[in-house]
Amino acid sequence: MRQLRLHRAGRFEIAPSISFTLLDEYQRTILVGGRLNYNITEWLAIGVWGAFGAIKTTTGLSDHIQEVTHDRRFGAPAPGPMEPNGANGGPISINNLLTQASVGDPFKNQLGTIKTVIAPQLTLIPFRGKLAIFQKIFVDTDAYIFGGPAFVGLQERQDCESNCQTSFGTQTRTAIAPTFGLGLSFYMGKFVNLGLEWRALPYAWNSGGFDNRGGAPDGRFPDNKINKDDREFKFNMLLGLNLGFTFPTTLKSSE
Repeated sequence: MRQLRLHRAGRFEIAPSISFTLLDEYQRTILVGGRLNYNITEWLAIGVWGAFGAIKTTTGLSDHIQEVTHDRRFGAPAPGPMEPNGANGGPISINNLLTQASVGDPFKNQLGTIKTVIAPQLTLIPFRGKLAIFQKIFVDTDAYIFGGPAFVGLQERQDCESNCQTSFGTQTRTAIAPTFGLGLSFYMGKFVNLGLEWRALPYAWNSGGFDNRGGAPDGRFPDNKINKDDREFKFNMLLGLNLGFTFPTTLKSSE
């Protein structure tokens, strides 16, 4: 194609970004960060993406767990059928042997969260063209895929080997996981673009801070301990928006 505008080749890109975790069970996280890329060619780039968890909010499920367990812990009536003690809708104990180490008060203090992410990555840009808006405005657009290793700083419930029903603090660790995804770039000028990006971060962690497993038989039941056995594999996902600036600002074209 003649006179093709070269938005990438030989240019650096700095792109501040904001990302939102998707399909969270217990806590949502909004991450603020950015991407630095060097575009070797129009179809290949190398760079790094990084972000930190700036805002964290509990989900409706977490709020419900907090409400129910708080009421039961302090003896408030809980709606329900006839309880074993003969009281209709009477308080239900949460201090059972297999559950007492799972839920603290407040529940949100034991939840796992993403603190930081640093991800070196390779980007391939196999498709590019123009996007027509109302058949009057045409925007240069490309679609890309990326992948690489990610170093994820996590905050999880701290390990505990005994008396875990009274220990609901958290600790930090780094998980190394693959990251990959795809995105779209919309070029709004010679050196500015708007991007939309989906990213996967699959790894195992204890997002709810529960005593999930480790006990007999076969380690599939709670063991009143909190450790790495309680981590579960999650296909974590992020949806991000970024605003990219490319340098040099001069836009070249093919012959």
